[in-house]
Amino acid sequence: MDGNRLSGEVEISGSKNAALPIIAASILNGGITELHNIPNISDIKIMLEILEKLGCKIEHNSDKIIINSKELNSFEIPTDLMHKMRSSVSLVGALIGRFKKCIFTYPGGCDIGKRPIDLHLKAFEKLGVQVSMKDEKIKCTADKMQPSEIILDFPSVGATENIMLASVLIEGVTRIKNSAMEPEIEDLQNMLNQMGANIKGAGSSIIEITGVKRLKNVIYKVMPDRIEAGTMLCAVAANKRRNYFKECRAKTHERNYK
Repeated sequence: MDGNRLSGEVEISGSKNAALPIIAASILNGGITELHNIPNISDIKIMLEILEKLGCKIEHNSDKIIINSKELNSFEIPTDLMHKMRSSVSLVGALIGRFKKCIFTYPGGCDIGKRPIDLHLKAFEKLGVQVSMKDEKIKCTADKMQPSEIILDFPSVGATENIMLASVLIEGVTRIKNSAMEPEIEDLQNMLNQMGANIKGAGSSIIEITGVKRLKNVIYKVMPDRIEAGTMLCAVAANKRRNYFKECRAKTHERNYK
């Protein structure tokens, strides 16, 4: 069957897997976070709905989102929304980082099937958090959090992100060993550092977080989606004429995905 030959330019959308933990990080500064290149997908809408339920004020215009977390007044993630999306678990680390407490249920919304969060909970306990479970709810509380050296059993992306979010305001140095090395981890590091954090090592197997006293307002552009870029490159490879890819370079990486 004959089809049309591809021709033209496309702009790669923002990365969902980078955007979700970065949106969660907006809780930490207790102020204004302006994010650009945010993809318009259901997971993003659910994450923003959770933030609104917690007390954040949100302005959403095309691929730009402005989040004001100053009036955030709840540390309990709504059960119905938690069950809709796996990545909602990244809010736990951010809420613990800001309030030293969080109440939530096991996340859902993952087509892969049941994926435990035991690495997240074990890491929180190493940071001085008391974890208890009752009536299918998990309660995390801490009187005083402490820096720690955390060695992950395997390089979990979600656990790495949650440790970064939970520890960024802890006085002292926290180290994550056997950390995930995906570029989305680097994007989270860069966003947090622009917010005033002191994190280094993302992209390697050891990440070091030196706690700071407070964080500031931030404007940040999320990296492009590497899976979407790869899909477009496959389309180019199947085509017989030259195509051009136009995208904004991610601030996090020296990559252009051309």
